Amino acid sequence: MAAPITSSFPTPTDTPPGQQAPRYTSALASLTVLFFMMGFITCLNDILIPYLKAIFSLSYTQANFINLCFFGAYFVMGIPAGKAVERLGYKGGMLLGFLVAALGAFLFYPAAESRSYGLFLGALFVLATGVVLLQVAGNPYVAILGPAKSAPARLTLTQAFNSLGTTVAPLLGSALILSNLPDLNTATSAAAIDVRAVQVPYLAIGGVLILISILLGMLKLPVISHAQTEDVPGRHAWHYRHLVLGMVGIFAYVGGEVAIGSHIVSYLHLPDVMNLAPKVAGDKVAYYWGGAMVGRFLGAYLLNKFNPGRLLAFNALGAVLLVLISVSTTGEVAMWSLLAVGLMNSIMFATIFTLAVAGLGRHTEEASGLLNVAIVGGAVVPLLFGLVADASTLRWAFILPVLCYAYILWYGISGHKTTEA
Repeated sequence: MAAPITSSFPTPTDTPPGQQAPRYTSALASLTVLFFMMGFITCLNDILIPYLKAIFSLSYTQANFINLCFFGAYFVMGIPAGKAVERLGYKGGMLLGFLVAALGAFLFYPAAESRSYGLFLGALFVLATGVVLLQVAGNPYVAILGPAKSAPARLTLTQAFNSLGTTVAPLLGSALILSNLPDLNTATSAAAIDVRAVQVPYLAIGGVLILISILLGMLKLPVISHAQTEDVPGRHAWHYRHLVLGMVGIFAYVGGEVAIGSHIVSYLHLPDVMNLAPKVAGDKVAYYWGGAMVGRFLGAYLLNKFNPGRLLAFNALGAVLLVLISVSTTGEVAMWSLLAVGLMNSIMFATIFTLAVAGLGRHTEEASGLLNVAIVGGAVVPLLFGLVADASTLRWAFILPVLCYAYILWYGISGHKTTEA
């Protein structure tokens, strides 16, 4: 049985008798823009990987340095971001995140101008640092803007707008970026590909991020204090077993999701799968992330009706079965079963996150930083995926996401129970 998310979960202070409970609708509505942009920026990596792979004639392993730099920022900057949010507050952390992400987006212009893979990776790291700040501030803020009982459903609903961003990004990325890529396997044409095709999209992203930061600065967001909880001197967030195991769960979830999403274009390009051109395969990536979006809107309802841990385990089992079906079949069955994994991914992040921080009280910001460090799984697992694909075949590499989802299955059943480490 899942451990309940009790009143020791970070919540607004109690409403005095006779006063109406505060409403956070406007604050939550404004945060949906934040989640949309985080999803949009992150999912564009799925378009950049096949594009830069062709331009610089990279192996699968080398191409996954894109994920290594982007998600490696979570490992390097997760804890400092948590400290920054503690000092600046949730709103200040989000403002700083938008500005840093905008700087990273603007750095794509000189990177493209110099045709330097190293500069592309550096720009991605700066961009990702901004996204880390947004994640560290945004996720716990959404979780505490309302009753503790509905925290998983509330975070899942806002994550649905994150998925809207991940659904739109591949479509725009395919039209603006992959449409300039003639053939993934034509190395001789690499020098003729216009790398500047990425300049305009990322300049536009930077401009939008600056605009959002200005609008956010004008908003008056609620200031939330944590409920009083019994504390022990010297205790830190990592002393809670369910948080530590939740960190592994976030690592596995992001790693599995990104490893699949980043290689859908290459997978659908295989002759024994669909033999699709890059542009067409890039359009199909939207189904993967679109499934996550639909699942999150549905999950926001289901998480209010069913045990979150059991629902997490159910989805993880579904992901395992769908990946195994895909790699053991060909044609449309292989394609659609893999794309359907996005639906299974839908509730995973929000559910793991809220179960992992349950009962942590004043340690929530620290815990959020640690959980965001675990997002480095998006760097490590895809890199290992690339190594396996280079050493054997792309199909065999999908065993890694299967192992990731198997762990999440266990965490949903029993690993999330709240005890100290």
